[in-house]
Amino acid sequence: MRPARTFATAGRVLRQLSHDPRSVALMLLAPSLLVGLFAWLFDEQPGAFDQYGGPILALFPFILMFVITSVTTLRERRSGTLERLMTTPLGKGDFIVGYGLAFGLAAAVQAVITVGFAVIVCGLEVDGPVWQLGLVAILNALLGTGLGLLASAFARTEFQAVQFMPILVFPQILLGGLLMPRDRMPDVLHAISDWLPLSYAIDAVNAVTAGDEGWTLGKPLVVIGGVTLACLGLAALTLRRRTP
Repeated sequence: MRPARTFATAGRVLRQLSHDPRSVALMLLAPSLLVGLFAWLFDEQPGAFDQYGGPILALFPFILMFVITSVTTLRERRSGTLERLMTTPLGKGDFIVGYGLAFGLAAAVQAVITVGFAVIVCGLEVDGPVWQLGLVAILNALLGTGLGLLASAFARTEFQAVQFMPILVFPQILLGGLLMPRDRMPDVLHAISDWLPLSYAIDAVNAVTAGDEGWTLGKPLVVIGGVTLACLGLAALTLRRRTP
């Protein structure tokens, strides 16, 4: 893997995104609109948005980046773009990491906008530093990017890529601690949730909103980062030049 090729790939992806203003608007603004709708829904219930708003910040960027990344990467392969790129010195690692950098930058901008909207406009109260909440949101979006790149390697059509959501995303939403605290789940489901990365994403957001520090916050961040890197590595290993 060569840094110059990796950054060139990231630049190409960002230029393509800049030519698609609808996708850029969807990527950057949709999470804020969903957070705003959620805050409006609980406007008449004091404290409800403060309780659930943090985990929602972990959920929406994760889902959106998963869908956009998996569909975009699959489109590159189905159109033959990846096959043409593989005839150049560009390696699989350059391609995957370049995509990760491009969508990672987009995820960072998305996270700043979403967190700012939630705190300033929707009035989300955070006991910890707001920058930590932004950091967690960025890592959660990167987690969705990594899983999206990995899922695209096993899908043949854009529709199949979206169908991975019931397999990879929905179980994590149900067992991640958003609907019920994980320590109140049946023992078997609690054990399963310990292996789901979104559980740690929600734990990290809850730690920031509660003002927790140290390993309480550090552990989920380490897990999220490790899973993201593992997904990028597996995506590079399973990447195919073209979908049959």
